[in-house]
Amino acid sequence: MGSLYGSLFFSQKFFMATTTTELDTELSAVNSILGAIGQSPITQLKDTTTGSLISTNPEISFIYNILTEVNKDVQNEGWHFNTEEHVKVSPDPTTKYIELPANTLRYDIHEGLVSKVTDVVTRYGRLYDLVNHTDEFDADIYVDIVSLYDFTDIPNCFQRYITYRAAVRAATQLVSNPELVKLLQLDEAKSRASCIEYDCDKGDHSFFGVPHGSGYRSYTPFSVLSR
Repeated sequence: MGSLYGSLFFSQKFFMATTTTELDTELSAVNSILGAIGQSPITQLKDTTTGSLISTNPEISFIYNILTEVNKDVQNEGWHFNTEEHVKVSPDPTTKYIELPANTLRYDIHEGLVSKVTDVVTRYGRLYDLVNHTDEFDADIYVDIVSLYDFTDIPNCFQRYITYRAAVRAATQLVSNPELVKLLQLDEAKSRASCIEYDCDKGDHSFFGVPHGSGYRSYTPFSVLSR
């Protein structure tokens, strides 16, 4: 029993120590996950020229793949930092095809233009209009886009959340230690709460709905404290 809790304490202490500073690289995130499951850190993750993984250790590759998948899963939810509304996309003057950026995770016709005049999906790498049954467009359309960004380019609280979430998956699949998984799940929940707080603060959301290009003053009951 002593060795179990000693292992838990070491893993948790190492993980916390490596995440108190900014998780600004995939290397630091991978090392945090390795520390969480009681493994030694590595000094280099990718070749600086080719960008490919250097390590031949299958465990390192497995953890890096988990980190990549979780990064994509989290960003696919659509947060303020990676969601852009009312983006104009234009057809190619020759083919009339419309192709979205390669890092697009999901998209939809801008909500201010909801109608059955146009309903687009992706087919063969370009937009396809389900209403008019064509992939050729004669005019610009406006879409809301959720994009995928590199781990290093997202807010720090999301880096922490992704790392904790990936650590839970790694611990579940690589370590037979339910107690460690529970501890990491608590930290995952706390870090997600921080992301939601960040998103609410930055997003200035309102359930009343605000037309694109307009402004509004949100209800701020706390302002009475400054009177």
